[in-house]
Amino acid sequence: MLNELMISYPKTSIVIISVLVSLVLTLVNKFFTNQKRMKELKDRQKELQKKQKEHHHDKDKMAEIQKEMIEGTMELFKHSMMPLLFLMLPIIFLFGWIKGVYSETIIASTWLWWYIGAGFFSSMILRKVLKVV
Repeated sequence: MLNELMISYPKTSIVIISVLVSLVLTLVNKFFTNQKRMKELKDRQKELQKKQKEHHHDKDKMAEIQKEMIEGTMELFKHSMMPLLFLMLPIIFLFGWIKGVYSETIIASTWLWWYIGAGFFSSMILRKVLKVV
């Protein structure tokens, strides 16, 4: 039944699937990351970017700022990747299933682009609405 609906309405169904996956990923990020720490790190990165502009002529100061920026970026990356690791396997299986369903539809060669486009925009909106860093 679900496969038949997806085949009958391929563009609509891929957008819906993409939005639902984005919602799940956003909720997992919100509830399984330390949002307060992530916000602190992002704010610090902005401060350091301003300092870089102020001290662009001082190589030693720039190196010090750059080192701190790299450390902050690595911590941000660590926090944001942890929830994704838990969802990686289900997403891989989901993509295999989706590819099989859409293989005989009018979007057989473009379903991934539909998915990425819908996911990108829905993720941006969901992150703002749900206040996810």
